[in-house]
Amino acid sequence: MTATTFNLEASPHRHGSRALLWIVPLTAAWIALNYVFPAIPASGIQTVAARVFVHVLLALGLWLGLERTDLTPVQRRNVWLGILIPFTLWLAVIWAGAINGVFQPRRFPLPLLPIAIFLPVIVGVPLLLRSKRVGQVLDAMPAPWLIALQLYRVFGSAFLIGWINGVMPGIFALPAGIGDVLTGLMAVPVAISLASGTLEGRKAAVAWNIFGLLDFTVAVGIALIISPGPLQLIVPSIPNGAAGFYPTALTPAFAVPSSIMLHALSLRQLRRRAASTNAEGR
Repeated sequence: MTATTFNLEASPHRHGSRALLWIVPLTAAWIALNYVFPAIPASGIQTVAARVFVHVLLALGLWLGLERTDLTPVQRRNVWLGILIPFTLWLAVIWAGAINGVFQPRRFPLPLLPIAIFLPVIVGVPLLLRSKRVGQVLDAMPAPWLIALQLYRVFGSAFLIGWINGVMPGIFALPAGIGDVLTGLMAVPVAISLASGTLEGRKAAVAWNIFGLLDFTVAVGIALIISPGPLQLIVPSIPNGAAGFYPTALTPAFAVPSSIMLHALSLRQLRRRAASTNAEGR
């Protein structure tokens, strides 16, 4: 192995480490800022800003991905609108519902928050995994994009801040917050590793997606059994009813299912890339 080859193989790891050098301190600074000034998380500014920012990035990323396909301009526009309009309407419905308190515990006989979490996943994931147009976009879009985008998961540190301030039970806040922060911290380094085109990078990307999905499985499962309502099995010393109130409700009702869809799309993209690579190697 030559020195040049060694440098090329080591480069993704070096760049990934450099990414952590600025992501970790910025995340720590944000956590400290929210702890020192509780009015910041209470205002919901970070939740609203994150939702708008991620929405804009998704719209831009989808358009850039479509521009790399062989679709005609009219087809690109139709696909972009066909995905973005339902996605935006979904966010608008959840946002309006959260503001009007429809996700608050015991507001309705049937708890709406679990429905808001699971229904979009049950309906949306199969559609996204089977759509030929979505497959074309995934083939044209750089694989690291869908992973690096979930850097926003570091805002899950809000759960940790809630626990530190004594407004969230540790049984939920610790696994949910730590899992989210780790997923967000590793998003950019894993994306950099994947961009190197190595088998190790692809394995890291698959492992990162699985970890991100497990994080949601644990967090949602715990939230359901400790939150007030018919599904509650454990009554923590600190009630977990805040999840149904605005703006906190935007996280479980929209951010969680939309992030699950991003994981599903990333895994589909990685599988298609692996199949294409194997076919070319024959």
